Amino acid sequence: MELYLFSDEAGCFTFAKGPHISKHFIICTLTTSGLGLAEALVRLRHVLLREGLPVGDYFHATTDAQAVRDRVYAEMLKHDFKFQATICEKSKAQPQVRASKARFYQYPWYYHFKHGIAPHLGKGTSLVVTAASIGTKKERLTYTNALKDVVNQSAPDIPWVVDFRPSMADNLLQAADYCAWAVQRLWEKDDGKSFDPLKDRCTYHYELWKHGTKHYY
Repeated sequence: MELYLFSDEAGCFTFAKGPHISKHFIICTLTTSGLGLAEALVRLRHVLLREGLPVGDYFHATTDAQAVRDRVYAEMLKHDFKFQATICEKSKAQPQVRASKARFYQYPWYYHFKHGIAPHLGKGTSLVVTAASIGTKKERLTYTNALKDVVNQSAPDIPWVVDFRPSMADNLLQAADYCAWAVQRLWEKDDGKSFDPLKDRCTYHYELWKHGTKHYY
């Protein structure tokens, strides 16, 4: 079975409190066994353009108009996909954990892959991972190593590859962005308007440091 995974993130890497600084860092992945949604989003873009709706260079939930977001979510729900989310409350990250982006990535990505993705890696699965571009070579290596560790532990015989691409280059990365935005609105704003219609598609929704009590800023 072919399994495709598309990953994106929400939240910033500023570890402080203040306006326009996210409280959480969120990892989100979209998994599917087919690519029909990608073609559907191409068609949707053309429809929206004909209708005169404000469509940017690509679908991006944060900046898209609400009318566009509504149509994208409606189109997504016509297709078969699942998504997974790991939520990190940044103030609970110990100083050594947030010393660098690469260091910080190690924890949530490993646990996300281990508990959110590995259960889907059955015998005979072939996995293609497409990740929204992560800034540095070291950060990409951290991401790839986390995936490698989990695959080697849980499904050592499956073939897998990783492709890093900008979101504008792949429609299913844009769909993953829409899932991440819905999760972020839920956790940052207590706004479930976008998440609630998708919640039955969410197979993993985990707060990494839920039981932590100490805040470091």
